[in-house]
Amino acid sequence: MQDLEIYIRDLAGGAVSRWLENHVDNLALDDSEVSARVRGTALFEGARLTITLYPGAFGKRFTCLLLEGGDLPWRSDLDCARSAWRSMDTEIRCSPGEWKEGEPVEEDKWWRLDDRGEQKVAWN
Repeated sequence: MQDLEIYIRDLAGGAVSRWLENHVDNLALDDSEVSARVRGTALFEGARLTITLYPGAFGKRFTCLLLEGGDLPWRSDLDCARSAWRSMDTEIRCSPGEWKEGEPVEEDKWWRLDDRGEQKVAWN
């Protein structure tokens, strides 16, 4: 199982669905309002994906988007973040590498994608 994780600032209702519908099939996600955890599914190249949105990540302004499946539309969190930023035109953040749950965080820098470009920044 693979996963991609990005953080979306000031997520607008329906923005994730509008973006993902161009990359997956059979999208079942009601993200018209994300005030609590939202779960959905889709297919990518015939394989099932699980989509989860967690509002209120890193303070109240960011929503965590987690995509999980055997095969995913993007190779890395950064590729996913780039695609999301082009579609949503709001700040997107993601981790700089292949961190896995339970591993120590080696660097406190994150990728930030916004109208200033792509930069590695401290979260706060």
